[in-house]
Amino acid sequence: MEILIKKSIEEFTEELSSKAAVPGGGGAAALAGALGAALGGMVASLTLGKPKYAAVEEEMAVLKADAYLLQNELLALVGKDAEVFAPLAKAYGMPAGTDEEKAEKERVMQDCLKQASLAPLDMMKKCGETLLLLEQFAAKGSALAVSDAGCGAALSKAAMQAAWLNVRINLRLIKDEEFAEDIDALGRNLLKKGSALADRIYADVEAKLE
Repeated sequence: MEILIKKSIEEFTEELSSKAAVPGGGGAAALAGALGAALGGMVASLTLGKPKYAAVEEEMAVLKADAYLLQNELLALVGKDAEVFAPLAKAYGMPAGTDEEKAEKERVMQDCLKQASLAPLDMMKKCGETLLLLEQFAAKGSALAVSDAGCGAALSKAAMQAAWLNVRINLRLIKDEEFAEDIDALGRNLLKKGSALADRIYADVEAKLE
């Protein structure tokens, strides 16, 4: 499914708007997260080499490398989300005429549902890490690019919210209660912390623009 991120923006959005199973909400969430991380990298790029920000030159270089890594990890999750959804889509079409077929279909579906819930959860984790970087970019990066840090925070928050919905839609069908409860608690915690941080970054950036 790596081919998804090789498509043009126009091709990707056209497929997204079609009835094709992938890309879907999960892939869009991962892409939004990657854009948020890329905006952090942009702030770093516009800060590095400027005499005014010499004191944070080394730190900014490290932050830029971290943002680039997260950007690529989130892009990879566009394909990963499609990869884990494909077997789930096939599982829905498995025969269920006999008790044995029903049992096998249920077994496969439960395994696929778990995998499909973990990919967007990973997106949420990566977006949370991105927001920690964006907080630093907004505080220490070039004032000329502070709005980009705020945009990155807004996109990262939206990506987390979108990813969370993709976690939830799979969790509701998982019969392993312990697994579902653990993932639910983890996801809610990630969303709560990430949303609060994103809102704080956004507010701080907005205040700097007044």
